[in-house]
Amino acid sequence: MRCYDGGRRLAAGRTVRSGTHPANPFHPKPRRSDRWVEFVMHGTSISANSTIDVIIATRDRHELLLRTIDSILGQEYSGTVRITVVYDRSPERPDLVRTSDTRPIRVMSNQRTPGLPGSRNTGLLAATAPLIAFCDDDDLWRKDKLQRQVQSLREQNATGCVSGIEVHFGDSRITRIPEVAYVTEDDLAGSRLTGAHPSTFLFQREHLLSEVGLVDEELPYGYGEDYDLLLRAAQRGRIAVLSEVTVDVLWHPGGSYFSQRWQAMADGVGYLMDKHPSIRANRRGAAWMEGQRAFALAALGNQHTAARQMAATSLSHSLLEPRAYLALAMTLNLIKPGTILRALNARGRGI
Repeated sequence: MRCYDGGRRLAAGRTVRSGTHPANPFHPKPRRSDRWVEFVMHGTSISANSTIDVIIATRDRHELLLRTIDSILGQEYSGTVRITVVYDRSPERPDLVRTSDTRPIRVMSNQRTPGLPGSRNTGLLAATAPLIAFCDDDDLWRKDKLQRQVQSLREQNATGCVSGIEVHFGDSRITRIPEVAYVTEDDLAGSRLTGAHPSTFLFQREHLLSEVGLVDEELPYGYGEDYDLLLRAAQRGRIAVLSEVTVDVLWHPGGSYFSQRWQAMADGVGYLMDKHPSIRANRRGAAWMEGQRAFALAALGNQHTAARQMAATSLSHSLLEPRAYLALAMTLNLIKPGTILRALNARGRGI
Protein backbone atom coordinates (compact mmCIF):
# COMPACT_ATOMS: atom_id res chain seq x y z
CA MET A 1 0.00 0.00 0.00
CA ARG A 2 3.02 2.19 -0.38
CA CYS A 3 3.09 4.79 -3.13
CA TYR A 4 4.63 8.06 -4.16
CA ASP A 5 1.51 10.13 -3.47
CA GLY A 6 -2.00 9.09 -2.64
CA GLY A 7 -3.76 12.06 -4.18
CA ARG A 8 -7.32 13.06 -3.44
CA ARG A 9 -10.21 10.83 -4.31
CA LEU A 10 -11.62 13.30 -6.83
CA ALA A 11 -10.17 16.29 -8.57
CA ALA A 12 -11.85 19.60 -7.83
CA GLY A 13 -14.99 19.99 -9.90
CA ARG A 14 -14.60 16.56 -11.45
CA THR A 15 -16.69 13.45 -10.89
CA VAL A 16 -15.34 10.00 -11.57
CA ARG A 17 -17.75 7.13 -11.26
CA SER A 18 -17.46 3.40 -11.64
CA GLY A 19 -17.67 2.31 -15.22
CA THR A 20 -16.62 5.61 -16.84
CA HIS A 21 -14.82 3.51 -19.42
CA PRO A 22 -17.56 1.18 -20.74
CA ALA A 23 -15.29 -1.79 -21.37
CA ASN A 24 -13.34 -1.40 -18.15
CA PRO A 25 -15.60 -0.84 -15.14
CA PHE A 26 -14.23 -0.61 -11.61
CA HIS A 27 -16.98 -3.00 -10.50
CA PRO A 28 -17.11 -5.64 -13.24
CA LYS A 29 -19.21 -8.74 -13.79
CA PRO A 30 -20.26 -10.93 -10.87
CA ARG A 31 -17.80 -13.59 -9.90
CA ARG A 32 -18.00 -16.81 -11.90
CA SER A 33 -18.18 -20.23 -10.31
CA ASP A 34 -16.71 -22.03 -13.35
CA ARG A 35 -13.59 -24.15 -13.26
CA TRP A 36 -10.19 -22.39 -13.28
CA VAL A 37 -9.42 -23.47 -16.82
CA GLU A 38 -12.30 -21.37 -18.13
CA PHE A 39 -10.64 -18.24 -16.72
CA VAL A 40 -7.26 -18.65 -18.30
CA MET A 41 -5.77 -17.45 -21.56
CA HIS A 42 -9.10 -15.77 -22.36
CA GLY A 43 -8.51 -16.12 -26.09
CA THR A 44 -5.00 -14.67 -25.82
CA SER A 45 -1.94 -16.76 -26.64
CA ILE A 46 0.80 -16.21 -24.08
CA SER A 47 4.19 -17.36 -25.32
CA ALA A 48 7.58 -17.50 -23.63
CA ASN A 49 8.45 -14.17 -25.26
CA SER A 50 5.12 -12.32 -25.42
CA THR A 51 5.36 -8.53 -25.40
CA ILE A 52 4.92 -6.95 -21.96
CA ASP A 53 3.75 -3.40 -21.18
CA VAL A 54 5.26 -2.12 -17.92
CA ILE A 55 3.53 0.85 -16.26
CA ILE A 56 5.45 3.11 -13.89
CA ALA A 57 3.46 5.87 -12.20
CA THR A 58 5.65 8.66 -10.88
CA ARG A 59 5.75 12.09 -9.33
CA ASP A 60 8.86 14.17 -8.60
CA ARG A 61 11.27 11.28 -7.95
CA HIS A 62 13.44 11.44 -11.05
CA GLU A 63 16.68 9.97 -9.69
CA LEU A 64 14.88 7.00 -8.16
CA LEU A 65 12.87 6.59 -11.35
CA LEU A 66 16.06 6.33 -13.44
CA ARG A 67 17.28 3.43 -11.31
CA THR A 68 13.92 1.69 -11.65
CA ILE A 69 13.96 2.09 -15.43
CA ASP A 70 17.51 0.70 -15.66
CA SER A 71 16.46 -2.42 -13.77
CA ILE A 72 13.65 -3.00 -16.27
CA LEU A 73 15.81 -2.33 -19.32
CA GLY A 74 18.27 -4.90 -18.01
CA GLN A 75 15.76 -7.77 -17.95
CA GLU A 76 17.02 -11.05 -19.40
CA TYR A 77 13.57 -11.67 -20.86
CA SER A 78 13.80 -12.35 -24.61
CA GLY A 79 10.55 -10.64 -25.59
CA THR A 80 9.77 -6.95 -26.05
CA VAL A 81 9.35 -4.95 -22.84
CA ARG A 82 7.73 -1.56 -23.38
CA ILE A 83 7.96 0.91 -20.50
CA THR A 84 5.25 3.55 -20.06
CA VAL A 85 6.10 6.27 -17.53
CA VAL A 86 2.97 8.12 -16.39
CA TYR A 87 3.55 11.50 -14.72
CA ASP A 88 1.01 12.55 -12.11
CA ARG A 89 0.77 16.32 -11.47
CA SER A 90 4.35 16.83 -12.55
CA PRO A 91 5.89 17.73 -15.93
CA GLU A 92 6.71 14.96 -18.38
CA ARG A 93 10.37 14.24 -19.10
CA PRO A 94 10.57 13.72 -22.89
CA ASP A 95 14.31 13.06 -22.57
CA LEU A 96 13.36 9.61 -21.24
CA VAL A 97 11.73 8.59 -24.52
CA ARG A 98 13.60 5.71 -26.08
CA THR A 99 13.10 4.18 -29.51
CA SER A 100 14.07 0.53 -29.49
CA ASP A 101 12.80 -2.67 -31.04
CA THR A 102 12.80 -4.57 -27.75
CA ARG A 103 13.04 -1.99 -24.93
CA PRO A 104 11.16 1.18 -25.93
CA ILE A 105 10.16 3.88 -23.43
CA ARG A 106 7.26 6.31 -23.78
CA VAL A 107 6.05 9.03 -21.42
CA MET A 108 2.59 10.48 -20.84
CA SER A 109 0.63 12.47 -18.29
CA ASN A 110 -2.12 11.12 -16.07
CA GLN A 111 -5.36 11.81 -17.92
CA ARG A 112 -7.67 10.53 -15.21
CA THR A 113 -8.20 11.09 -11.48
CA PRO A 114 -5.07 12.60 -9.87
CA GLY A 115 -3.17 10.04 -7.83
CA LEU A 116 -1.83 6.54 -8.24
CA PRO A 117 -5.03 4.75 -9.39
CA GLY A 118 -5.67 7.25 -12.20
CA SER A 119 -2.01 7.13 -13.25
CA ARG A 120 -1.98 3.36 -13.43
CA ASN A 121 -5.24 3.35 -15.38
CA THR A 122 -3.84 5.88 -17.85
CA GLY A 123 -1.00 3.48 -18.61
CA LEU A 124 -3.24 0.43 -18.58
CA LEU A 125 -5.64 1.90 -21.14
CA ALA A 126 -2.70 2.82 -23.39
CA ALA A 127 -1.29 -0.72 -23.23
CA THR A 128 -1.71 -3.17 -26.09
CA ALA A 129 0.58 -6.06 -25.11
CA PRO A 130 -0.77 -9.47 -24.07
CA LEU A 131 0.84 -9.03 -20.65
CA ILE A 132 0.83 -6.06 -18.28
CA ALA A 133 3.10 -5.36 -15.31
CA PHE A 134 3.33 -2.58 -12.73
CA CYS A 135 6.39 -1.23 -10.99
CA ASP A 136 6.66 1.49 -8.34
CA ASP A 137 9.05 4.29 -9.25
CA ASP A 138 11.52 3.47 -6.47
CA ASP A 139 11.73 -0.32 -6.72
CA LEU A 140 14.24 -2.46 -8.59
CA TRP A 141 13.57 -5.58 -10.63
CA ARG A 142 16.07 -8.42 -10.56
CA LYS A 143 17.30 -9.50 -14.00
CA ASP A 144 15.27 -12.70 -14.28
CA LYS A 145 12.03 -11.25 -12.90
CA LEU A 146 9.96 -11.25 -16.08
CA GLN A 147 11.49 -14.43 -17.49
CA ARG A 148 10.70 -16.43 -14.36
CA GLN A 149 7.23 -14.96 -13.90
CA VAL A 150 6.13 -15.54 -17.49
CA GLN A 151 7.38 -19.12 -17.19
CA SER A 152 5.39 -19.56 -13.97
CA LEU A 153 2.25 -18.00 -15.45
CA ARG A 154 2.38 -20.36 -18.45
CA GLU A 155 3.21 -23.46 -16.43
CA GLN A 156 0.43 -22.76 -13.91
CA ASN A 157 -2.10 -21.83 -16.62
CA ALA A 158 -2.76 -18.64 -14.67
CA THR A 159 -4.24 -15.23 -15.41
CA GLY A 160 -1.72 -13.46 -13.20
CA CYS A 161 1.45 -13.97 -11.19
CA VAL A 162 3.05 -12.41 -8.13
CA SER A 163 6.41 -13.17 -6.55
CA GLY A 164 8.56 -12.43 -3.51
CA ILE A 165 10.34 -9.24 -2.49
CA GLU A 166 13.33 -8.17 -0.43
CA VAL A 167 12.57 -5.09 1.64
CA HIS A 168 15.45 -2.61 2.07
CA PHE A 169 15.12 -0.30 5.07
CA GLY A 170 18.34 1.34 6.17
CA ASP A 171 20.80 -1.49 6.74
CA SER A 172 18.04 -4.08 7.09
CA ARG A 173 17.20 -6.64 4.40
CA ILE A 174 14.03 -8.65 4.92
CA THR A 175 12.72 -11.30 2.53
CA ARG A 176 8.94 -11.53 2.11
CA ILE A 177 7.48 -14.32 -0.02
CA PRO A 178 3.77 -15.26 0.00
CA GLU A 179 3.53 -18.69 1.62
CA VAL A 180 0.80 -19.96 -0.71
CA ALA A 181 0.84 -21.67 -4.11
CA TYR A 182 -1.90 -19.41 -5.45
CA VAL A 183 -3.38 -16.15 -4.19
CA THR A 184 -7.05 -16.67 -3.35
CA GLU A 185 -9.80 -14.40 -2.09
CA ASP A 186 -9.79 -16.27 1.23
CA ASP A 187 -6.04 -15.68 1.61
CA LEU A 188 -6.43 -11.95 1.05
CA ALA A 189 -9.54 -11.62 3.22
CA GLY A 190 -7.43 -12.67 6.20
CA SER A 191 -4.01 -11.26 5.32
CA ARG A 192 -2.45 -8.53 3.19
CA LEU A 193 0.16 -11.01 1.89
CA THR A 194 2.80 -8.27 1.95
CA GLY A 195 5.11 -10.30 -0.27
CA ALA A 196 2.56 -9.98 -3.08
CA HIS A 197 3.74 -6.43 -3.74
CA PRO A 198 2.37 -4.40 -6.71
CA SER A 199 5.86 -4.20 -8.23
CA THR A 200 5.60 -7.98 -8.70
CA PHE A 201 2.18 -7.89 -10.40
CA LEU A 202 2.02 -9.51 -13.85
CA PHE A 203 -1.39 -9.97 -15.49
CA GLN A 204 -2.91 -11.05 -18.76
CA ARG A 205 -4.10 -7.68 -20.03
CA GLU A 206 -7.27 -8.87 -21.76
CA HIS A 207 -8.43 -10.78 -18.70
CA LEU A 208 -7.59 -7.86 -16.41
CA LEU A 209 -9.62 -5.39 -18.45
CA SER A 210 -12.63 -7.57 -19.28
CA GLU A 211 -13.01 -9.58 -16.07
CA VAL A 212 -11.28 -7.71 -13.24
CA GLY A 213 -11.59 -4.05 -14.24
CA LEU A 214 -9.51 -0.95 -13.79
CA VAL A 215 -7.75 0.20 -10.65
CA ASP A 216 -10.46 1.70 -8.43
CA GLU A 217 -10.20 5.49 -8.65
CA GLU A 218 -12.88 5.98 -6.00
CA LEU A 219 -10.69 4.66 -3.21
CA PRO A 220 -10.12 7.50 -0.72
CA TYR A 221 -6.66 8.90 -1.42
CA GLY A 222 -5.99 5.81 -3.53
CA TYR A 223 -5.30 3.90 -0.31
CA GLY A 224 -4.97 0.13 -0.78
CA GLU A 225 -5.50 0.24 -4.56
CA ASP A 226 -3.03 -2.64 -5.08
CA TYR A 227 -4.71 -4.82 -2.42
CA ASP A 228 -8.15 -4.13 -3.92
CA LEU A 229 -6.97 -4.96 -7.45
CA LEU A 230 -5.31 -8.20 -6.36
CA LEU A 231 -8.36 -9.24 -4.37
CA ARG A 232 -10.62 -8.70 -7.40
CA ALA A 233 -8.13 -10.52 -9.63
CA ALA A 234 -8.10 -13.48 -7.23
CA GLN A 235 -11.90 -13.59 -7.31
CA ARG A 236 -11.95 -13.92 -11.09
CA GLY A 237 -8.87 -15.90 -12.03
CA ARG A 238 -5.89 -17.93 -10.95
CA ILE A 239 -3.01 -15.88 -9.51
CA ALA A 240 0.15 -17.98 -9.40
CA VAL A 241 2.88 -17.35 -6.81
CA LEU A 242 6.51 -17.54 -7.86
CA SER A 243 8.18 -18.36 -4.55
CA GLU A 244 11.33 -16.41 -5.29
CA VAL A 245 12.52 -12.86 -4.67
CA THR A 246 12.32 -10.91 -7.92
CA VAL A 247 12.00 -7.31 -6.68
CA ASP A 248 13.98 -5.14 -4.28
CA VAL A 249 11.53 -2.84 -2.49
CA LEU A 250 13.14 0.31 -1.15
CA TRP A 251 11.57 1.67 2.00
CA HIS A 252 12.89 5.11 2.83
CA PRO A 253 13.60 6.42 6.35
CA GLY A 254 10.60 8.41 7.50
CA GLY A 255 8.16 5.93 6.01
CA SER A 256 5.92 5.87 3.00
CA TYR A 257 3.42 8.47 1.92
CA PHE A 258 0.61 6.70 3.74
CA SER A 259 2.54 6.00 6.92
CA GLN A 260 2.02 9.66 7.84
CA ARG A 261 -1.44 10.07 6.25
CA TRP A 262 -3.62 8.62 8.94
CA GLN A 263 -6.92 9.97 7.63
CA ALA A 264 -6.24 8.26 4.32
CA MET A 265 -5.70 4.97 6.11
CA ALA A 266 -8.81 5.33 8.24
CA ASP A 267 -11.03 6.23 5.27
CA GLY A 268 -9.43 3.73 2.92
CA VAL A 269 -9.78 0.78 5.27
CA GLY A 270 -13.44 1.60 5.84
CA TYR A 271 -14.04 1.77 2.08
CA LEU A 272 -12.30 -1.55 1.46
CA MET A 273 -14.29 -3.32 4.16
CA ASP A 274 -17.55 -2.00 2.75
CA LYS A 275 -16.56 -3.00 -0.77
CA HIS A 276 -15.39 -6.53 0.09
CA PRO A 277 -17.81 -8.43 2.37
CA SER A 278 -15.32 -11.34 2.46
CA ILE A 279 -13.10 -9.28 4.76
CA ARG A 280 -15.86 -8.70 7.32
CA ALA A 281 -16.81 -12.39 7.08
CA ASN A 282 -13.27 -13.41 8.02
CA ARG A 283 -12.67 -12.94 11.76
CA ARG A 284 -8.93 -12.60 11.31
CA GLY A 285 -9.36 -10.16 8.43
CA ALA A 286 -11.98 -8.10 10.26
CA ALA A 287 -9.77 -7.89 13.36
CA TRP A 288 -6.76 -6.88 11.26
CA MET A 289 -8.56 -4.20 9.24
CA GLU A 290 -10.46 -2.73 12.19
CA GLY A 291 -7.27 -2.78 14.23
CA GLN A 292 -5.52 -0.92 11.44
CA ARG A 293 -8.31 1.64 11.35
CA ALA A 294 -8.18 2.02 15.13
CA PHE A 295 -4.44 2.66 14.90
CA ALA A 296 -4.95 5.34 12.24
CA LEU A 297 -7.65 7.07 14.26
CA ALA A 298 -5.48 7.02 17.38
CA ALA A 299 -2.51 8.39 15.42
CA LEU A 300 -4.60 11.36 14.29
CA GLY A 301 -4.52 12.54 17.90
CA ASN A 302 -8.01 14.04 18.00
CA GLN A 303 -10.20 10.95 17.57
CA HIS A 304 -9.32 8.89 20.61
CA THR A 305 -12.92 7.98 21.45
CA ALA A 306 -13.49 6.61 17.94
CA ALA A 307 -10.14 4.83 18.11
CA ARG A 308 -11.07 3.08 21.36
CA GLN A 309 -14.43 2.00 19.95
CA MET A 310 -12.78 0.62 16.82
CA ALA A 311 -10.11 -1.15 18.89
CA ALA A 312 -12.86 -2.81 20.93
CA THR A 313 -14.56 -3.94 17.73
CA SER A 314 -11.28 -5.37 16.48
CA LEU A 315 -10.71 -7.28 19.71
CA SER A 316 -14.25 -8.67 19.59
CA HIS A 317 -13.11 -10.58 16.50
CA SER A 318 -9.72 -11.59 17.87
CA LEU A 319 -8.10 -10.92 21.21
CA LEU A 320 -4.73 -11.51 19.52
CA GLU A 321 -4.89 -8.48 17.21
CA PRO A 322 -1.85 -6.33 18.16
CA ARG A 323 -2.94 -3.20 16.27
CA ALA A 324 -5.91 -2.80 18.60
CA TYR A 325 -3.68 -2.85 21.69
CA LEU A 326 -1.24 -0.41 20.07
CA ALA A 327 -4.15 1.92 19.28
CA LEU A 328 -5.33 1.81 22.88
CA ALA A 329 -1.80 2.51 24.10
CA MET A 330 -1.61 5.57 21.85
CA THR A 331 -4.90 6.93 23.15
CA LEU A 332 -3.32 6.81 26.62
CA ASN A 333 -0.21 8.59 25.30
CA LEU A 334 1.95 5.61 26.25
CA ILE A 335 3.63 5.38 22.86
CA LYS A 336 3.97 7.44 19.69
CA PRO A 337 2.96 6.19 16.21
CA GLY A 338 6.37 7.09 14.77
CA THR A 339 8.13 4.86 17.30
CA ILE A 340 5.91 1.94 16.33
CA LEU A 341 6.39 2.52 12.61
CA ARG A 342 10.16 2.66 12.84
CA ALA A 343 10.24 -0.61 14.75
CA LEU A 344 7.93 -2.32 12.26
CA ASN A 345 9.70 -0.93 9.17
CA ALA A 346 13.02 -2.25 10.47
CA ARG A 347 11.44 -5.71 10.34
CA GLY A 348 10.04 -5.19 6.82
CA ARG A 349 6.52 -4.66 8.08
CA GLY A 350 3.96 -1.89 8.24
CA ILE A 351 0.74 -1.25 10.11
